[in-house]
Amino acid sequence: MTAATHSTPFPQVPETADAVLDGLDPEQREAATALNGPVCVLAGAGTGKTRAITHRIAYGVRAGILQPSSVLAVTFTNRAAGEMRGRLRQLGAGGVQARTFHSAALRQLQYFWPKAVGGQLPRLVERKVQLVAEAAARCRLRLDRNELRDVTGEIEWAKVTQTVPGDYPAAVAKSHRDAPRDPAEIAQVYRMYEQLKQDRGVIDFEDVLLLTVGVLQDRHDIADQVRRQYQHFVVDEYQDVSPLQQRLLDLWLGDRDSLCVVGDASQTIYSFTGATPEHLLNFRTRHPNATVVKLVRDYRSTPQVVHLANGLLAQATGRAAEHRLELISQRQAGPEPVYTEYGDEPAEAEGVARRIRDLIASGVSAGEIAVLYRINAQSEIYEQALADAGVPYLLRGAERFFERPEVREAVVALGGAARAGDNDSLLDDAVDLPSQVRAVLGTKGWTAKPPAGSGAVRDRWESLAALVRLGEDFERAKPGATLSDLVTELREREAAQHAPTVEGVTLASLHAAKGLEWDAVFLVGLTEGMMPITYAKTDEQIEEERRLLYVGVTRARVHLGLSWSLARSPGGRASRRPSRFLNGLRPGSGSRAARAATSGVAGAAGTERGPAARKRTRRGPVLCRVCGKTLTEAGEMKLMRCEDCPSDMDEALYERLRDWRSHQARDLGMPPYVVFTDKTLMAIAEAVPSNGHELAVISGVGARKLDRFGTDVLAICAGGEPGGDDEEGS
Repeated sequence: MTAATHSTPFPQVPETADAVLDGLDPEQREAATALNGPVCVLAGAGTGKTRAITHRIAYGVRAGILQPSSVLAVTFTNRAAGEMRGRLRQLGAGGVQARTFHSAALRQLQYFWPKAVGGQLPRLVERKVQLVAEAAARCRLRLDRNELRDVTGEIEWAKVTQTVPGDYPAAVAKSHRDAPRDPAEIAQVYRMYEQLKQDRGVIDFEDVLLLTVGVLQDRHDIADQVRRQYQHFVVDEYQDVSPLQQRLLDLWLGDRDSLCVVGDASQTIYSFTGATPEHLLNFRTRHPNATVVKLVRDYRSTPQVVHLANGLLAQATGRAAEHRLELISQRQAGPEPVYTEYGDEPAEAEGVARRIRDLIASGVSAGEIAVLYRINAQSEIYEQALADAGVPYLLRGAERFFERPEVREAVVALGGAARAGDNDSLLDDAVDLPSQVRAVLGTKGWTAKPPAGSGAVRDRWESLAALVRLGEDFERAKPGATLSDLVTELREREAAQHAPTVEGVTLASLHAAKGLEWDAVFLVGLTEGMMPITYAKTDEQIEEERRLLYVGVTRARVHLGLSWSLARSPGGRASRRPSRFLNGLRPGSGSRAARAATSGVAGAAGTERGPAARKRTRRGPVLCRVCGKTLTEAGEMKLMRCEDCPSDMDEALYERLRDWRSHQARDLGMPPYVVFTDKTLMAIAEAVPSNGHELAVISGVGARKLDRFGTDVLAICAGGEPGGDDEEGS
């Protein structure tokens, strides 16, 4: 019998424990029967991980090895926990607790609070935004709605990473996190927020975990009672645990090792919320005797889709890449992924809409088709194209473009300016329609230069920027159009997209698509600056963007389309380039280009361009300075050694160079990688150059950077202080 990931609507409960194992493939069966000691199941996308772990629990219960009430299975969403409970009931293992981390912790906290602290558990604040707003006001800081959302997110991140207010600025700097405001201001709001909660006797969502940890740490009698109750733990999506969740799990376990974790480091895409794959990657180090099972048989996607997914990860770097899983499709062959380059964004959206219409005509259900993009602001053009093509659609994880508060406010403001006409002083210096739109939206937060970092402020700007582009495109299509004409067009678009739909094509961001799958998936807007996103600066952030694209690819069962456009609007300058992640995978791009594109030497903006880049690719073979082997990977060539050859790097020197780079980047107002990448600093710390010639031969330095930064770098390498105050160099 072939293993499957979809069950029949009303399956028969297996008659025996052995019958629970029927239908599992060899690796799933190995995971299901490994009931002793620590177990780590590394499960690739589409390999039936939920099937494996639910059958593992059910087999243990039905065989009499596990008591249902002694098992606690934890995952990350209520939907996943509900699905797990349903499957366990179908397998005859009702009574097993399957909960989210927060749900399990809240249940324990409510039960033990009277004994541990006395009285009733403080009231749980459902939405902390209002309290954060009050905290900001008391700190005399004005935060708009979007900034409030961002600052609230920062407080949540600080709490799940166990960062107290006083340590927040240092933690932000250490993690290379883009704070939405001055970290010192956020720390001030965070401190006031905690004070307000204490004054009012309320707790928030993160406090549930923190307080449970506190009770279990301080009250050994309560910890022992919990451990007597739960003797076997299963953790799904283990790559997404935060440091706080791991601390709680450790306290639940005590000194036992009856733990099974399931995860895939290649699907870590939520590090901005505090999730980290390090616990999964370090599992075998912490538990040397662990049973490790790898699930690599992909039952979801065709060999063609799986081949692309494997190729995408083959170019990855970093620790997660070292543990990547090579998937093997179990499905029959299907169509090849289709790569399409368009001249401009409207052409791309229209082309995708046409292909979707053809798929629906061929028998593919609209509900089995998805269009996935990097940011929600990209949805508008696809909403419009699908509406124009008569294709029903629905948005997942985001409001419709014209329902977003900032878009509503902007359209109202444009309408007001249109009615005021010559009496609106905003428009005095705006001679054409695009400049009028920019003038009006400038009062709503639009700026010519996008804000740094991600988050709600960036989302708001992207929405307003989309309206600015609409104004430019409208004027180009209808020369002489007025602001009133544009507002009428916007109102018509809004009305057209309010048509009720029962089933439709899913429009979603890549993040919102995690855990879902469709017969046909279109990955759109795959250009440098969008994938990877422009504010992904560090090597780690770039690699997370690659994993995000991998998640998108692996959502497709049969049909997969990947597309990009060379210009924003018709007739615009064709200056865009396809995502570096597609190099070596799409037709016409070779592996040499792929290595150069993914080595990280060019930072977030893309691979190196121009004469310098061409000169670098013409050099002769580069040999490892340790073992003499010819180097082929760009990262290894930069270090002048194989990745697995021993490093003689001066760690203290490397840290001094990083500190100096941070200072330089701050003074220059640019990301640190523009000064020198991490790999270049590592190469400098290994070579410890003593003169300009030795520094110049290190890959990533070059004549321009040697002139600008060479004196400082050589001074640091010599153990001295950088020259520092030279205006031109800083």
